[in-house]
Amino acid sequence: MASWVCQEFFTLPHVTPSSRYDCSHVMSALSQLSPGLVAMIARGVSVNVASRDERLRPSAMRAMGSSVDVAGGTVTVYLARRQAAQLLQDIETTGRIAAIISEPATHVTVQLKASSATLRAATEDDRPAMERYLRSMEHEIRRVGHPESITRAMLAWRLDDLVAVTFAPEQAFEQTPGSRAGQLVARAS
Repeated sequence: MASWVCQEFFTLPHVTPSSRYDCSHVMSALSQLSPGLVAMIARGVSVNVASRDERLRPSAMRAMGSSVDVAGGTVTVYLARRQAAQLLQDIETTGRIAAIISEPATHVTVQLKASSATLRAATEDDRPAMERYLRSMEHEIRRVGHPESITRAMLAWRLDDLVAVTFAPEQAFEQTPGSRAGQLVARAS
């Protein structure tokens, strides 16, 4: 099932040749999403991240960036340590994460969930993904009538403050407003 997603995804112009490989072995929920939805996620649209502590108290924060490894079946979100201390603590303690990914102009939205997220400090190797995400979000926010300066202020980051949180989605839920909102659309196999 994953191979059609990967074949379709890897024909997109923003995917670099070094990332074009067979991903038919991918078993995360990401591999079961439509090519269009995977492309939207990979392009870099609005991402909010949530978790909860052991007493089920929620925590949430806007991600400063994201990237997708379709071949590996993982998503990485970048959180600012200074803004997301409780959320990072909750993810580290429970491993649980929910990423709500939405295209601002259309409100097409998907929620990805996992129970074994990993954290690491962002490095120089993450800088290109962060810069790509910022450019994409500048475009997305411009589409809804706001200047790039708003996006740059909202997504201002320092590399030494970023934490990369990587997870293989185990479930994906439709969250686009409408009658299908909340429906399970993919499950890891």
